[in-house]
Amino acid sequence: MDPGVDAVVHAAALTRHFGRCRAVDRVTFSLFPGGCLAVFGPNGAGKTTLLRMLAGLLQPSEGSAQVGGVTLPGGASARATVGLISHHSMLYPALTARENVEFAAKLQGLPQPRQAAAHTLAALRVDSWADVPVRALSRGLQQRVSIARALVHGPKVVLLDEPFTGLDAVGSAALGDTLAELKNAAVGLILVTHHLQEGLAVATHVAVMRSGRFVRYESREAIEGDAYAEGYLELAAAAQ
Repeated sequence: MDPGVDAVVHAAALTRHFGRCRAVDRVTFSLFPGGCLAVFGPNGAGKTTLLRMLAGLLQPSEGSAQVGGVTLPGGASARATVGLISHHSMLYPALTARENVEFAAKLQGLPQPRQAAAHTLAALRVDSWADVPVRALSRGLQQRVSIARALVHGPKVVLLDEPFTGLDAVGSAALGDTLAELKNAAVGLILVTHHLQEGLAVATHVAVMRSGRFVRYESREAIEGDAYAEGYLELAAAAQ
């Protein structure tokens, strides 16, 4: 597959072994600016391992990938072009929400970290809690602060691992608005989720991952929601 000059993510036979286990097995795809790939699959399918490789946190065993023009693993260059929202908040509990996001902005070398932190916290509707230590916030508010930390440096690609988990209605709406804004700003999104409706609502492309492979990959426009859900459940059940 030719990634083309405009792809923000291109994976070619991307593979990761853990001993004899292939957690990710020859995954190939391209993602273009403003696109969102929603990745569905049962537990243990390799979804989180795929995101960790694309974030530059795991080195591929085989194959290759480019993210934001950086060949992985890429070190600091890869981390500068990617925002990762994972199950782990990656926040410092004793610091306030503002301090956590401002610290992330400083690590990325932003010239005005305080202003960048304030803007991003406001976008996630958590600015009212900006001066509260993270350990005193609810799980949902902590998730919003974690999302702000991942987005503060304006990444070209955002990787999301079950980002709606723990969010209340306000937080879910704020995240949905933020994802729409990112797509409009030509940011590439890869969203891993167990919730089909959340994924289908924002996706431009969808994939089903099982046993480390993409067993389905297609344009969102090419599928019908109810029929896709039925087919997905059959694929997921077959993996059990």
